[in-house]
Amino acid sequence: MHDYQRDFLDLTLQRQVLRFGEFTLKSGRQSPYFFNLGRIDSGAALARLGEAYAAALVRAQLPVDMLFGPAYKGIALAAATAIALATGHGRDLPWAYNRKETKDHGEGGTLVGAPLAGRVLIVDDVMTAGTAVRESLALIRAHGATPAGVLIALDRQERGQGELSAAQEVARDHGIPVLAITGLDEVLAYAGERPELAAEHARLLAYRARYGTAR
Repeated sequence: MHDYQRDFLDLTLQRQVLRFGEFTLKSGRQSPYFFNLGRIDSGAALARLGEAYAAALVRAQLPVDMLFGPAYKGIALAAATAIALATGHGRDLPWAYNRKETKDHGEGGTLVGAPLAGRVLIVDDVMTAGTAVRESLALIRAHGATPAGVLIALDRQERGQGELSAAQEVARDHGIPVLAITGLDEVLAYAGERPELAAEHARLLAYRARYGTAR
């Protein structure tokens, strides 16, 4: 596990983004963990999160020309990532986001920020069904730009309706990489390193055995 991944998981536990227990997911599955980036609600926490996103992108060495944050959570995430790339890695990338509703006054339109152009990386929190990402891909292509990939915080690495996860389906259907700061594998490794999480580690292993994707 890389340092930025461990720091990210430290942050998610400190801010109760990552919680262990019994949670009913939208799919109806009973999950031993839950992940909610909405709990990143301070400037310092958002800065650390942006650094993790930036580190994951730099490590992947994926060529991108700009960032796009889908409304609503993706807006702050793309902004934080852009700042971290500029201040920590010397990469000053333009970024943009969309509105949920088209603005019919002022400058109008659905996009705010830099014009969509070149290789555009979508920055979002998690990918459940992949619907928001597919809408973003259509928007990027409609503006003549090229989707470069998707960067998310956590890949649950579990099957959807078929044998693939939502991330794997997007990668297969659209021919783009889906990157993540961490996945269930890293959560398992992290829990395995901490004696106080030994019980959670066992439950995570059982959950992956039941619902995990083939790797």
